[in-house]
Amino acid sequence: MTIDDLIELYETKKKQYKNNAYRYISELLSEAKAKHREDFVRSDTARRAREQGRIPDHEQSWRAFKGKNLEKLVVHIIQSEIESLGLKIVRGETLERTRGENLSKELSQVKRNLSIDYGEFGLHLPDVDIIIYHPMSYKVIAIISSKVTLRERIAQTGYWKFKLLSDEVTKHIQVYFVTPDEDGTLTYKYPAKKGRAIVEADIDGSYVMSETQVEESNKVKMFDKFIEDIKQLINE
Repeated sequence: MTIDDLIELYETKKKQYKNNAYRYISELLSEAKAKHREDFVRSDTARRAREQGRIPDHEQSWRAFKGKNLEKLVVHIIQSEIESLGLKIVRGETLERTRGENLSKELSQVKRNLSIDYGEFGLHLPDVDIIIYHPMSYKVIAIISSKVTLRERIAQTGYWKFKLLSDEVTKHIQVYFVTPDEDGTLTYKYPAKKGRAIVEADIDGSYVMSETQVEESNKVKMFDKFIEDIKQLINE
């Protein structure tokens, strides 16, 4: 099971559900999990666990795979439309793991334009999954965290929004969360769960990839509104 397999599953959903394919990400992940389990049972990791008298932990392996590859799937879904707007995408992992001397001039400048100044403790990137930027000016337009549920990172995302706002160089950067929201944190505005309250009060918005229709607001919307909001953002 690889990211290519997830993309293939998504493209199958797209043929079936067309523009609503994004609403079936949880269904896609459920199907992928079954395939991932089959591969895991045959893997060296599971074999070594059995040899050591341990029960192979597929759930742990699946969580790691799902967390790493959901953001790649989101990039696949939005990349062509983002690029049609004259913008580009880079994954946060690329900027974090690549040493400065190995980054292109373009990405090195994007990294500088996103970094947060901690004074004597240096410049550090916020923990984000996806970065949208302008390839001519290297200006960062928006950053996205993408997780299956909000509880995995939403409070941290609010913290990064606060830090970006505190600097003239980064205060314009929009901070978004994209999620299937599998625990239903965003479903209702009132009474708001903690995660929804953080989205409404502390970040710029969250976009939901779910079969369940959420109670939308200026900050919480279904994912099909995402590209339109990016268009509006760059036209302001």
